[in-house]
Amino acid sequence: MNKKKCTYYGEKYFFLRIICIIRLFFVILRANCGIMASCERQKAAIERLQHMGKSDFTYDEEQAIEQEFQNLLYDYAHTVHRQKVDIITKAYLFAKQAHKGVRRRSGEPYIMHPLAVARIVVRDIGLGSTSICAALLHDVVEDTDYTVDDIAHHFNERIALIVDGLTKISGGVFGNQAEKQAENFRKLLLTMSSDIRVVLIKLADRLHNMRTLSAQPVEKQHKIAGETQYIYAPLAHRLGLFSVKSELEDLSFKYGFPEEYQEIANRLAALKESQMEDYQTFIEPISEKLHELGYQFTSSARTKSVYSIWRKMHDKHVSFDDIYDLMAVRIVFQPDDQSSEKDQCWGIYTAITDIYRPHPERIRDWISTPKANGYEALHVTVMGHKGQWVEVQIRSERMNEIAEHGLAAHWKYKTGKQDEASELDKWLLDIKELLEHPDTDAMAFLDNFKLNLFAHEVFVFTPKGEVKTLPQNSTILDFAYMVHSDLGEHCIGAKVNHKTVPISYVLQSADQVEILTASTQEPQREWLGIVTTAKAQTAIKRYLKSLEEDGEQQNIVAYPATFELHGIDKVGIIVKILGIISDHLNLNIRDMHVTAAEDDQFNCKIQVLVYDELQCENICSTLRKVPEITNVDCLVAKKAEPEKKEGTLKKIWKKIT
Repeated sequence: MNKKKCTYYGEKYFFLRIICIIRLFFVILRANCGIMASCERQKAAIERLQHMGKSDFTYDEEQAIEQEFQNLLYDYAHTVHRQKVDIITKAYLFAKQAHKGVRRRSGEPYIMHPLAVARIVVRDIGLGSTSICAALLHDVVEDTDYTVDDIAHHFNERIALIVDGLTKISGGVFGNQAEKQAENFRKLLLTMSSDIRVVLIKLADRLHNMRTLSAQPVEKQHKIAGETQYIYAPLAHRLGLFSVKSELEDLSFKYGFPEEYQEIANRLAALKESQMEDYQTFIEPISEKLHELGYQFTSSARTKSVYSIWRKMHDKHVSFDDIYDLMAVRIVFQPDDQSSEKDQCWGIYTAITDIYRPHPERIRDWISTPKANGYEALHVTVMGHKGQWVEVQIRSERMNEIAEHGLAAHWKYKTGKQDEASELDKWLLDIKELLEHPDTDAMAFLDNFKLNLFAHEVFVFTPKGEVKTLPQNSTILDFAYMVHSDLGEHCIGAKVNHKTVPISYVLQSADQVEILTASTQEPQREWLGIVTTAKAQTAIKRYLKSLEEDGEQQNIVAYPATFELHGIDKVGIIVKILGIISDHLNLNIRDMHVTAAEDDQFNCKIQVLVYDELQCENICSTLRKVPEITNVDCLVAKKAEPEKKEGTLKKIWKKIT
C-alpha cells in the first residue's frame, strides 16, 4: 500500500516538474521574442537611417525625423488602443518616400508636419491607428502623384476615405476663392457626417499649421489666423476639444493682435510664481479633508488663456487687474462603487464649501444637464484665503477624459453601441439637414453653419418636461423650428411659464414652453431678424425661396446698400461690427473697406443686400447702439435685378490700415 502511494506521489511530482520546465521554456521563449522584436525595430531604424546617403536631408535632419517617429510610437504605446505598430510604420515609410526631398517654408523636412499632426491626433485627441495612418498620409494625395486608389490599395478603404475627405478641404475658407473653399467646407461636413475622424484630423492639421505660422508671410498669417478664429476654434469647442480650442484661439489672437497678446502674456508670466503659491495654500486644507473622507483624487491649477482674458476684458469693459478668476482649481476623482458620480461630486462640493464660503450665484451644475458638446462637471466659485474668488471644477475621471479629448473621441465607430442619441448626434443631424439642400449658396451655408457652433446654451422644458438645448439668445421661433419645421411655420407665439409671449421672446434657462399655432400663419421675411439658429434660418429661407419660385414674390428685389461707419478705433471693434452684421442682423457682407483716420478714429464701408428702406433703418439703428460708433450713414443704390449670390465672405481679421 505504502509502495503504491510512493509511486503515485513520485509520478505526480514528476509531471509537476515537467510542467514547470515547459512553463520556463515558454517564459524564456517569450523573452527572446521580445529581445528579437526589439532588435528588429532597432535594425529597421538603422536601415531607415542608412538611406541618408541618397537623401536630400542632412544626417541631423534624418535623426530628427527618426526621433519624431519614435516619439509618435511612444505616445501610441501609452494609449488604451490595440497596438498596430506595423501599419503605422508602413504609413510613415510610405509618406516619407512620397515627400522625399521636400521641405516646408520653414526649411524643415516636410515629413515632420504629418508626423506632428499624427502626434496631436493620438496625444491630444486620443484616436487610434486608423487615424494615425490617415494623419501621416493626409497630404500625400494633394502634394504628390499618388491617388486615393493608391492609398486604398496599399492600406485599406477606410484610411483612403479619410484621406480623401482631408484632401477635399485642403486650403482655407477665406481668400480669393472663398466661394470655392466654402463649398469644400461643405464637402468636409458631408464626410464628417459619416466619419467624425475626418474633421478631428483636420483640426490637428490646423493646430500644427498654427504652431508653425511664423514661417508664413504676414498677409497669409492674418488670413489663416482669421479663418481659424472664425470656424476652426468654434468647431473644436463644439466637438468638446477644449485644449485644442484654447490653443487655436490663443494662436489666432497672437497673429491677429500681436501687441495685445504679448501684453497679457507678460502680465500672466509675472503672476505665475505668486499664483502657484496661492494655489498651494488654497488646496492644502481641501486635500486634507478629501483624504480624510477617503477620496482618491488629483488636483491641479489652470490659468485662464490669453484670448479668454482679452475676450472678458473686451466684453465686460474691464482692465486686466479687474479679472478675478485668472486661475481655476481642478479636482479629478476616481469614483467608487458605493455611490453615483453625481453624488460623489456633490460630496466633494460639500467638503469644499465647509472650508471656503461659496459664491451664491456662481454654481454651475453641468452634471444634471451636460453641455451640448458633452461636457460634464460641477463648478463652484468660493472665497479664497486672501479674499479672492477662486473657481473649483469637480470632475470624475470619465468626465475629465471627455473634457480633455472631446465627446467625439468616444464615437460609436469605436464602441459599436447604439445608445440614445447624444447631443453630438443631434447636432450632426442638424448639419445633415443643412446639407440636404445643395441649392443653398455656399457662403450663406458657411455662415449658417457658424451659427450652430454656439458656445453658450440655454436649457428649456417642453410641457411634458423634456429638456431641450438651444443657443443663448434663442427665441420662441427658434424653439418651434427646433421641434419641427411645420410647427415653426405656423407659430404665432407661446406660453412661457403659463404666460403668453410673442414669437420674438428670448428664452431663458428653466423656461417651460408651449408653442401656440394658427393654420393661417406662414413665415415672413421679417422672421429672419428674429431667429438665431441655423436650422430656423435655413427653413425660413427655403420657404421664402419656394414662394419666389412660384411667382408670389416676384416684386421683391434685393439691392446693394453701403453703410459708412465712423467711430473710435479700439481693439476688436471691427470684429464686433462684423458679429453684429452677420450673427445678429443675419446679413452676408458683399464688400468691406476699413481705413484709419486721425485721432484714433476709423472709417469703415460695408456693403450688404437689403430689400427695403425699413430694413436699412433697422440696420442703422442697431449699429448706432454700438458705443464706439459715432456716426452711421446709408447709401442705397438704385434697385436692380435680383442677384443670385451675396458676394464674398466677411474677413474677420482684416487689419485697420
